[in-house]
Amino acid sequence: MKETVFVSGGAGYIGSVLVRMLLEWGFRVRVLDNLMYGGVPIIDLLNNPDFLFIKGDVRHEDDLRLGLQGVDFAVHLAAIVGDPACTKQPDLAWSVNLEASTKMYAIANELGVKRFVFASTCSNYGRMEDPDLYVDESSMLSPVSIYAETKVAVEQFLLGQPHENVCKPTCLRFSTVYGFSPRPRFDLTVNEFTKELALGRELVVFGEQFWRPYCHVVDLCRSVLAVIGAEEHKVGFDVFNVGDTSQNYRKQMIVDEILKQLPGSRVRYVTKSEDPRDYRVSFEKIKQYLDFRITKTVPDGIRQIIQVVQDGFIADPDADEYRNS
Repeated sequence: MKETVFVSGGAGYIGSVLVRMLLEWGFRVRVLDNLMYGGVPIIDLLNNPDFLFIKGDVRHEDDLRLGLQGVDFAVHLAAIVGDPACTKQPDLAWSVNLEASTKMYAIANELGVKRFVFASTCSNYGRMEDPDLYVDESSMLSPVSIYAETKVAVEQFLLGQPHENVCKPTCLRFSTVYGFSPRPRFDLTVNEFTKELALGRELVVFGEQFWRPYCHVVDLCRSVLAVIGAEEHKVGFDVFNVGDTSQNYRKQMIVDEILKQLPGSRVRYVTKSEDPRDYRVSFEKIKQYLDFRITKTVPDGIRQIIQVVQDGFIADPDADEYRNS
């Protein structure tokens, strides 16, 4: 009998890629989403007999119970995502990102769900104490945004649960995501920079010297599958950075990669001496524990976005629907 995976936020940028992978891998998939960005990214899946959609809100207990009843795995993606969106509505961010997450886990455990995969973020590291070193899962967390603060709080809750609980949590600290998805976003660094230059505009870059790790949306989703497929003792009550150590980039380096594919583009840098987020991340743990390897790199993502923009796949890449903020 097929196992069932519950995905909150399954119509979103990452979720709409993940649910397709899960279906391809032979799972039944149940999605809970409020469709705040619309349902077009998953509308074709309504024809799939192994796909069930529930329109609802992760803050509502009845919706959570309906979604989690009888499932084997829960993947929690739904959130108010990113610093701008959380800063704009801080009360909503805490309600959705923290309160709903702890409620979801409690219900999942009560209903006998085996695993709970939580989408966290490398933003939890904040700013490196030593810019010459890499942070890893044992490093101190220094969240400097509401978004990261909510993610850290959920991690602490999950990892502090009794280990005898039926539902074993795993926290995945995602790198900064990029790449194309059925729910496109152009407010992400790699996607936005590439879009601007692919449209022939001048790109203005602030704080080009600060570090971040980057990972393609496809590979972030593959990490979820890796956790679901792993033995419980390897992933339960643990945390993994998701990405590849080679994919730590400064903004300047990302621009350089774009210019290799779009030579002659116009770029202007604006000095910003202080950015609270500056971190290079090690991804050795997920490689060693789960044999996880990325399949796409930043240049691959740049190439993809150039094609999407220049070939006219999207009529208006500047439209608000392609931004979370």
